[in-house]
This record gives sequence, structure tokens and C-alpha cells, in this order.
Amino acid sequence: MMKKAHFVLCASLPLVLSACALNAPPEKVSATAPSQWYSPLPKTPATDSSAADLPHHGTLADLSQWWQQQNDPLLVELIQSAQIVSPTVATAVSRIEQSRASRVAAEAVLIPKLDATVSSSRSNMQAPLPLGTTTQAALQPSWEADVFGGNRATSRAALARLQGAQANWHDARVSVAAEVANRYYSLRTCNKLVIVTRADADSRAETSRLSDLSAKAGFQAPATAALARASAAEGRGRATQQAALCDLDVKALVALTAVDEPALRKKIADIPAPDTSSTVLDISSLPAQTLTQRPDVFIAEREVAAASAEVGNTQAQRYPRLSLSGSIGVASFRSGGVTTNLDTWSIGPVSLSLPIFDGGTRAANVTAAQAQYEAAVVSYRSGVRQAVREVEEALVNLQSTAARSDDARVAVDGYRASFNGTESRYQNGLASLVELEDSRRVRLAAELNAVSLERERMAAWIALYRAVGGGWVNPDVAPAVAAQP
Repeated sequence: MMKKAHFVLCASLPLVLSACALNAPPEKVSATAPSQWYSPLPKTPATDSSAADLPHHGTLADLSQWWQQQNDPLLVELIQSAQIVSPTVATAVSRIEQSRASRVAAEAVLIPKLDATVSSSRSNMQAPLPLGTTTQAALQPSWEADVFGGNRATSRAALARLQGAQANWHDARVSVAAEVANRYYSLRTCNKLVIVTRADADSRAETSRLSDLSAKAGFQAPATAALARASAAEGRGRATQQAALCDLDVKALVALTAVDEPALRKKIADIPAPDTSSTVLDISSLPAQTLTQRPDVFIAEREVAAASAEVGNTQAQRYPRLSLSGSIGVASFRSGGVTTNLDTWSIGPVSLSLPIFDGGTRAANVTAAQAQYEAAVVSYRSGVRQAVREVEEALVNLQSTAARSDDARVAVDGYRASFNGTESRYQNGLASLVELEDSRRVRLAAELNAVSLERERMAAWIALYRAVGGGWVNPDVAPAVAAQP
């Protein structure tokens, strides 16, 4: 009867212990997002109202293949090359493998272990027994009952970090793509500015030549010719500086993509710059929907879940631990030409470890884990606010560049007409060189501003692409869909 009571007590022990439930903080927390975007959304044509409400027009291809839609195969090629050689992407891949290995190790703790041992020894027994050889082989299973869920919490934390590492890989690829695109469009813009500055330098040189001839003939003062030469030198210097800036962009692209520099220069020269006026990217009017496509926000959210699980694990370490072990094996003893075989097995011991005194170590671990959890929550909410800010800023910049583009074109046309008129009057002796140079400077400033505005507009589109996640899909929202950035 006593043995039966002991058996019932041992069998019910895990249930009794599990009644002491852990109080881990929630794995998901709320983050306040505005009810709508307060900056104007970019206008794009849409025939389907439901598709227009989505940042990807209802299909993932619109974001994940946004670079292909720019009709610039060289840009796509450079982005692909950069992603292959990028240390950022390689590090993200490494973190995925590390996180996957950590998850396997965390899950392995939940199942029984099985070890095999083989041993052989030779010993001299007490006289008059002869020398003997003992050989043993055994299987030794062991298992720790996860009574309080500490090991399961570790497994959940490992899974959350694996999901975060996978999202980080997408984030790294999107980041590299945006960096290459920014540098690529900077180079394209720089080449356009070179054309503008060289044309301006040529115009100044021609004015200087005519002024020298006129001064030598006595029709102009030497000071006027000197002013023309100074203007020509200024134009050449600006053109040289602009060409150097283009070289720096080429060097940067070579470093990012590992493409041979002569080959890259040839491709840039052979492939004309595409028309970027049709660049479009629609985004959701609901910030909460858009933010679900941000890998970095998802990573921060997963870190909150991992930190919550780690709090549960540290709490579980303060409670008893129950483990079971056993052994199944064979042994043989050979002595004096006689072999004796033995089969052995055992179940147990069933051990219960009770933490009594550790100097406050376990309590300190719980406090530290809770502090890390609070920090993860703050980081997650800050990430959401930063994501909203980045989208809003990109929208503001897009609206600004769109509003200024028409005015910039009108300004260029007007100042060019004014310069042409002043130049004609100067050649006919009806305007001074000072008037001509003032008109030239204003025209040049307008032309440079128009080209730079185009670059600013593309930078805003790239920033918006980056801010809305670059085509990544939150697996918690659409688990059946896998998108490649």
C-alpha cells in the first residue's frame, strides 16, 4: 500500500509543480500609429479601388520588382551584383544560420537524450583470482521534464530570433538595393550636370575669345577682356570639378558592386539614362497596414517576443527541476579462460532539484531579463514611430519635388530665352559683358537646379521604397506568400 502511495505521489508530482504558473510579460505589445498619413500621397492611376488601397497595387510584384519597372537593365544588374558581394547581406545570411542552429539546440532540450557508452578495463583481482577483463556497452537515456516551461520558453525565443534573422536578410537586401540605386542615380545626374557645365564653359570660352579680339581691335577696354577670361576660367574649373564628382560616384559603384571599373564606365556610356518621369509607387492610406511590410519593425516585434520568453525562462530557473535517467546495457567479464555475460538495465534515478540559496543569482537574472524586455518594448515602439517618420518625410519630399518641377522647367526656359537675348544684344554692342555674365549665371543656376531636382525626386522615391519595406511580406500577415526584395 505504501509503495502504491509513493508511485501515485511521483506520478502526480509534475502536475503539482506545474500549478505554479509563470508570469511572463506579453509577447505582443501595442504600438500607436497615426490613423492616416498626414503628408499627401503620391497620385497614381488605378482601375481597381481595392488594389489602390494596398502599397503594392494588390500584387507583391509591384514592390519586389520595382527596380525592373524603371526600364533600366543596368540598374537591375548592378543591384544584383551588389547583393551578391555585399558583406551586409552575407552577415544577414550568417545570422540566419546561427539562429537556425540555436533553435535546433533549444528544441533538442525538450526531447529525451540518448548516449552510448563503451568501455573496457583489465584489472587484478584479489588473490587467488587471476587477471580479468571487463567489457561494457550501454545506452543511457535521460530526460528533463519541462515542468515550468523554461525550456519551451527558450525554444520560443530561438524561433522569434530566427524569424527576425530571416526578415533581417530581406532588410539587408533592400538596404543594399537602395544604396546602389542612390549612387547610380547620383552618377546619372552627375553626368547630366557635366554636360550642362561643359556647355556653359564652352559658351564662356567663346565669349572670352570674342572679347579678346574686340579688345585688341580697340573696341573694348582691356578690363572687359580680363573679365571674360576670368569667367571662362571659372567655367572650366566648375566643369572639371563636376567631372571629378562623377569619378567619385563611379568609384563608389565599383566598391559596392565589385564590377570592373572599365566595364562599368563602358556600360554607363553605352546605355542612355532612362526616363524616370513615370516612376510610381502607391502606398496604403493606413499606416498600420504599411508598417506590417517593414522588416525592421517586424524584427523589433520578434525581439519583444524573444525577450518575453527569456523572462519566462529565468523565472522557471527559480523553481524545482525534475529529471529522469536510466541505462540499458551488456557486460562481460573474462578471467581464467571463463567468460561471464551480464545484461543490465535500470530506470532512475528520478531526481528533483530544489533551488534553496544562490546568493540572489536567479532573482537577479529575472530582473535583468525583465529590464531587457522593457528595453525591447521601447525599441519596438520607437521603431514604429521612426518608420512613420520615414514614410512621412519621403512623402513630403515627393510632394515638394513634384510641386517644384514645373516651376523649374519654366524657369529654365525663361532664363535661357533671356540669356539668348542678352547675348544677341552683347554681340551687337547693345549690352555690356557684365549684363551678359549676370544673365549667364542666372541661366546656369536654373539649369543646375532643374537637374538636381530630378535627382532629389528619385532619392525621395527610393526613400519611400525603403520606408515601406521594399516588397517584404510579414509572414504573420501573409504566411502563404514569399516575396524577394
